[in-house]
Amino acid sequence: MNSDSPQASPAPRPEDRNAGADPEPSAVDDAAVRLAELLMIKPKWRGWIHTVTAPLALAAGILLVALAPTPDRRITTAIYASTGVLLFGVSAVYHRGNWSPRVKLVLKRLDHTNIMLVIAGTYTPLAWTLLERQQAVVLLWVIWAGAILGVLFRLLWTDAPRWLYVPIYIALGCGALFYLPQFFQASMPAAVLVCVGGVLYITGAVFYALKKPNFSYHHFGFHELFHALTVFAFAAHFVAIALAVLA
Repeated sequence: MNSDSPQASPAPRPEDRNAGADPEPSAVDDAAVRLAELLMIKPKWRGWIHTVTAPLALAAGILLVALAPTPDRRITTAIYASTGVLLFGVSAVYHRGNWSPRVKLVLKRLDHTNIMLVIAGTYTPLAWTLLERQQAVVLLWVIWAGAILGVLFRLLWTDAPRWLYVPIYIALGCGALFYLPQFFQASMPAAVLVCVGGVLYITGAVFYALKKPNFSYHHFGFHELFHALTVFAFAAHFVAIALAVLA
């Protein structure tokens, strides 16, 4: 055989054929998420939902306090409104800014502790207006004690895993389940809205804990969905409180 004749090319191996193939979409997505976390890239909607909601919560809270018919109802409503403004205001500042690690840690602590406070703040006018006085006092002692313990927990352990502190939020929010029959007896529309708001809060907390779904890593991710659901839940509870306080 002529040594100068062309040699047959070896058949390409499977790994060679796949070398230039595009990576799996899931691998690309995971890499994009990790890179975004390393570079601290935020979705464009991050913080804007609560930024818009904060002044609306302030205006609505002032109006509801002004319309409350008695001093005790004005006080309990003011407590609720204050916790709502704190929740959305601090969240907006925390998520919209690019802060130094020290400032970011402080804002993170405040942001997470405000969740405990808004839960207790929401129950305050509801319990005071929909329950008998002794029942209201017992429930508020329990809820506010739980909220204070939760605040201390988040202040002292800022890096606690989500699987630990998210169930604490949910447990505190469900603290009044034993009194739901009394809520329905006092005002069925208000009680229904309390349940709707609770379901929205819990759904948002589950999405937050799972870090899913992510509609767009660059625009609207799981965190933005969580924020949107907190606004809808707050609105449902606001109407429930208005029905109870103004009755």
